[in-house]
Amino acid sequence: MERSSEKPLGSLTTLRGDVQCPGSTNESTPASEYPRRATQDEIRDLPHDIGAVPITAWLLCFTSAASRLAWYGVTVPWQNYLQNARGDELVPGALGLGQAKSTIIQNTFLFFQYLTPLPFAILSDAFLGRYRVMVISLGLLLGGYTVMFATSLPDALEAGAGVGGLVATMLLIGLGQGGLSAVMYPFIGDQVPEEKPMVTLKKGRLVVIDRKTTIQYVFNVYYWMVNITTLAGIIPSTFLEKHIDFWAAYLMPTCILALSVVPVLLWNKSLMKTEPKGNVMTKVFHIFAIAIRNNFRLSAASPAHFQHHDDETVPWTDKFIDEIRRGLKACRVIICFVIFWLCYNQATNNIISQAGQMKTHGVSNDTINALNPVACIILGPLIQNVLFPFLRHRKVRFGPILRIVVAFLFTAAAIAYAAGLQKLIYSAEPCFDHPLACTMENGSGSAQPGPNQVNVWLQTPLYFLLGIGEILGLVSLSEYAYAEAPTDMKALVQAFQQLTAAIGAALGIALGPVSKDPWLVVMYACLAGVMGLCGGLFWLVFRRLDDDWENEDDGSPENAERTES
Repeated sequence: MERSSEKPLGSLTTLRGDVQCPGSTNESTPASEYPRRATQDEIRDLPHDIGAVPITAWLLCFTSAASRLAWYGVTVPWQNYLQNARGDELVPGALGLGQAKSTIIQNTFLFFQYLTPLPFAILSDAFLGRYRVMVISLGLLLGGYTVMFATSLPDALEAGAGVGGLVATMLLIGLGQGGLSAVMYPFIGDQVPEEKPMVTLKKGRLVVIDRKTTIQYVFNVYYWMVNITTLAGIIPSTFLEKHIDFWAAYLMPTCILALSVVPVLLWNKSLMKTEPKGNVMTKVFHIFAIAIRNNFRLSAASPAHFQHHDDETVPWTDKFIDEIRRGLKACRVIICFVIFWLCYNQATNNIISQAGQMKTHGVSNDTINALNPVACIILGPLIQNVLFPFLRHRKVRFGPILRIVVAFLFTAAAIAYAAGLQKLIYSAEPCFDHPLACTMENGSGSAQPGPNQVNVWLQTPLYFLLGIGEILGLVSLSEYAYAEAPTDMKALVQAFQQLTAAIGAALGIALGPVSKDPWLVVMYACLAGVMGLCGGLFWLVFRRLDDDWENEDDGSPENAERTES
């Protein structure tokens, strides 16, 4: 393709009606001809920008974010509910099981919840579709939260219903949230229509509008909305827990979720629904069996190979083989998040307990957990609206793999900070390396357990570091998994993410015996070291996938064929 000798490719000039168009054979193109289909040169050389987002995508984001508000509103008080005894003057409590047992129970629940997306993903992709699975999941969540509210009433706790109600709640919530985890990201992504990259004018500059960038934007805004609702769930729930009782803390999110499901039920006919095409797992297992028999070569399962060697036809296409190959590539990336989840889950149990060992100045120790969504709310728009456009317009590649590496390093830094903070707690009076285990006189002259003399707000940097890790890591992983997953297996690949989270929770259960004083400094330090090492190894192994990501733009011949098939 001939290029203009007057201006380098990629330079942009706007003169009222005409623009210099990189990748065009003409020196200038009337502005009225935009938008138009992008050429491969334009896809490579022009900055990419977001396209129009259907309102149905935001409707699903709202419903899912509201479900997360309810989930955090119910589960964040659990560490206190489980760990501390009822009537404790220092921190709220109900069951009095202690920190180690409470942490094990919490990680067991997370392990179960992270396993449940797999069966729901199969139901979604093969039989029921994403919408039906979403509605069933929301119903399970409402049932679980109602049980939690009823069994946390004072009369129910005195009657011994606390433990049984908690078990029933964990089962229902684990199933419900597992179903939503499997389908929401793919369902939201499905609302963005499949379109070819288009060149258009934005603010006097030529840009390429492509689906990948739009989906990245939607997923980041969705994650930002989730953190807003998380904050809206944590703060009032922990306030009600401390100043009224646990039943009030659980009633609020239950009512909010009940109201939030109404819009998605009323406007369900406007949603873009991908109908299930039957169980593709039989074909997948058959392809895997053929590949294993042929030295793990997927090409041995291609229709052309069968036609040439065995004169047989198979019930799948070359496109399906290519999608499986890309899906396996995504699964290799996903499995590396096991240590990330192990570190991230500390914020739901041990980090909350750490806050309880410090001077909280009248704030509930689990309210401090709200700093995590606060960090994401502040940092999310900065990353999406400042950092990403800045890099895109300067053609600095910041692909999903590099973003994940940076996320791993920030997460390692957060846990390392937790180790240093725990060391500071152990160095402070009055209880040193056994916080809350000694007594101190209060204002009335009586003795009671007291925290060490360290300000709880020193946890703030920890939550901001974790927030950066979340935004860059989890959103990038969901974006990458959605793009690389086979069309009929998107929910299944999304569920595989939760399987790695389940393994991380299982490792957290194994760490339960050392999740207590005075071993916490060593535990945090080891986790930080392993997380940092994982980030380095991840970059060495997968750094070339960012090049593949850049080359898999929708305008390439291969992707054009995939889209049109």
